[in-house]
Amino acid sequence: MAAEAEGRDYQRLDAWLWCARFRKTRAECARLVEKGVARINRLPTDKPHAKLRPGDVLTLAVGQGASGQIILWRVLALAERRGPATEAQALYEVIT
Repeated sequence: MAAEAEGRDYQRLDAWLWCARFRKTRAECARLVEKGVARINRLPTDKPHAKLRPGDVLTLAVGQGASGQIILWRVLALAERRGPATEAQALYEVIT
């Protein structure tokens, strides 16, 4: 899963979300993306295999109705593994 180890400049969206600890399992991340709640650089995607690169802006619409929330992250790095929370937080910065 390590993007750099495979010589790629991108990582699958579902894998990156899992490594960033957005959900507990990669399957949950894939199902979330398939619902169409994700945008990469303002372009909507429902593909868990969408390519995510450092510098991309990821927008996630989570929840429904009044309790819904929009999260904006700038991707700072690709994940080498799913590590502790402190390591995961180094993968992105929250855009307010």
